[in-house]
Amino acid sequence: MPVHASKAAWRLLAACAIANAACGLPPAKAQMTTAQTDALPRAETDERQDSFYCAERRLGYWFYCNRPKPPEQKSPAPAASATSQLDAITATLRELKAKAILEPTPANVTAYIRFQRAQLDRASLFSDVWQRAIWQDPELDYTLQRPVSTLGKRQWQDSRSAERNAAMAQLSERYGLFYFFAQSCGACEVMSPIVQSVASTWHIAVRAISTDGGPSRHFPNYTVETNQRSRMGLEPKVTPAVVLWDAQTGRPIPIGYGVMSADELQDRIYLLTSKEAGRDY
Repeated sequence: MPVHASKAAWRLLAACAIANAACGLPPAKAQMTTAQTDALPRAETDERQDSFYCAERRLGYWFYCNRPKPPEQKSPAPAASATSQLDAITATLRELKAKAILEPTPANVTAYIRFQRAQLDRASLFSDVWQRAIWQDPELDYTLQRPVSTLGKRQWQDSRSAERNAAMAQLSERYGLFYFFAQSCGACEVMSPIVQSVASTWHIAVRAISTDGGPSRHFPNYTVETNQRSRMGLEPKVTPAVVLWDAQTGRPIPIGYGVMSADELQDRIYLLTSKEAGRDY
């Protein structure tokens, strides 16, 4: 066999032996070798690279030898509340107004007018949206309870009068009137016929009481006061005074002092006897 052929044969045999040894490794060992190779600490690799570039090659001028820190993420500032924004607008308006008054230059006056006009536009927009919201939501529309238009008000007043008259027709079954007057009282001369008219219309018993002992041509069957107003808890020095007496509960219900129209007197009696506080407003 030639020498060259012998050397080639030995080389082939060595290569086959190495290949067989590599191929003969168990799968687990092969995977472990790969895992160990991949599990090299990246920190050590980075340190070696930094040492190579920064220490040996001295390339710190062109490379970051000290890694830059990531920028700090600042949390966004909280949004200003609506109240603080409105306060700021008011403060700005007052400042511009004061400056325009104290230094009335064209620039200062113009700045105040422009800012004021912007706020008037803002207020007009609010008013418009307010009105539209009321139109579209009947629960917000107070005019359904108390109309303000001429036609709606007339209809409401007619309905209210009918309801009041129905209540007044049943009033005499439970209530009576105390009417305190004085002969020397000019307002009593005006109020006495009104009380007499309302009582006659609804057949309500009236007990007229003279606070000074003087007579009344409208109530000839009057009586002189014997401290009734104090016992009822009324103001003792004011006349005329009208008090409704509840015979069922035995308590007085003051209606009012001074001169009242017949319609107002009936309204007060109706409200105090038929409506709870807060139900009619």
